[in-house]
Amino acid sequence: MTCYNPTIGAFAGNTDQDAHLLYTLSGIQILAIYDNLSLIDVDKVVSYIRGLQKPDGSFAGDEWGEIDTRFSYCALLSLSILNRLDAVDVDAAVAFVLSCQNFDGGFGCIPGAESHAGQVFCCVGALALADALRRIDAELLGWWLCERQLPCGGFNGRPDKLEDVCYSWWVLASLAMLGKADWVDARKLREFILACQDEEDGGIADRPGDMADIFHTFFGFAGLSLMEEEGFEKIDPAFALAESVVARIGGG
Repeated sequence: MTCYNPTIGAFAGNTDQDAHLLYTLSGIQILAIYDNLSLIDVDKVVSYIRGLQKPDGSFAGDEWGEIDTRFSYCALLSLSILNRLDAVDVDAAVAFVLSCQNFDGGFGCIPGAESHAGQVFCCVGALALADALRRIDAELLGWWLCERQLPCGGFNGRPDKLEDVCYSWWVLASLAMLGKADWVDARKLREFILACQDEEDGGIADRPGDMADIFHTFFGFAGLSLMEEEGFEKIDPAFALAESVVARIGGG
């Protein structure tokens, strides 16, 4: 809460930094996990997010105006958690996301930008939250996503790039939302994620032999959860939260 600006109703990445939609979503997710959403002024948060939507349906990340499909997802997910999705123009938001889809079925950060698995997740997630997945060619996008799996079992984010544990979430969650998670080799993906563990200090790295960090540890766990690994609570692919949390807040 030290990163929360009560005047505008938004979170920053750290104390005394500028507020941003990315961190506002993270703050809302964390409060939802701990059932502490009452700590924020929901109306102000909603007003902040609504003020970032542009006439074409896109969302800026902050007052400086950068446009990116990541922010479309952050806005729609934040409002979905708060049960205030009707506060923005959802139809326009959907239209902007669809304008960012490319001939290969993937999505970029803005119209005409290169397809990238991280952006695909954000766009598929935004469309799922808006109940608009039927608007895309799931077969074409499904093939683009499953082609991200490399012989080692891990996924890359775009053609001719290295595998990275974080795409275990971006790619597999996207496929799960499309109903096509079985299009990839889950056994090999599991083996890749586990091979990225630091057996001495704990944690998961981006690929075997690299230093573990909390970012890749989360995405490794999230990927294992999607594959229903024993000991992991099932995660909702659109909300990136445990299904029990989503049920409690009335989402899904």
